[in-house]
Amino acid sequence: MPKLPRPSLKRSDKETERDAFGDPVAGPVLTVRTILALLLFVGGIAWIVYYYLGVRPTDGWGSINLDTGEENPAGGPKFMRDLENWNYAIGFGLVVLGLIVSAHRATPMGRGRGVVVGMLGCFLFGLIWICTYYVVGTTDPPKDVPVFNDLEQKNLIVGIVFMAVGFVFATKWE
Repeated sequence: MPKLPRPSLKRSDKETERDAFGDPVAGPVLTVRTILALLLFVGGIAWIVYYYLGVRPTDGWGSINLDTGEENPAGGPKFMRDLENWNYAIGFGLVVLGLIVSAHRATPMGRGRGVVVGMLGCFLFGLIWICTYYVVGTTDPPKDVPVFNDLEQKNLIVGIVFMAVGFVFATKWE
């Protein structure tokens, strides 16, 4: 009777590659580009939230305090106060840049199912943003919804830009 080889207890090279935060076929999950995309995305959201809650006057720019008759003061760092509504452009710009960076093949969102998720997610987010603006921002008087109330007609630009980022993902779809 021939002698059967004993199974090895050593890990194979494929298992070692898989353990290093990656799939040998699809590529690594955690890369510098992925981390950069995530930081840009989260940084943009944080910029908008900090500006809205910590810097801008409580009732918007140029609003009058009914008790004193004076303009409501802005808080936070001076450079952010001076930028006023440009803070939204910076915040949304960082979010969009993070999404565009994540559409590269070196990131999970830039290959396989991630492309479809990114594309449809951006398309739907843009559409929902525009529809929400039309429902709450064009009524008489306009509803006081955070961020939407400051952007006014620029909400349409935000929605269209998210849809455009969806097309960036669409170019990566195979």
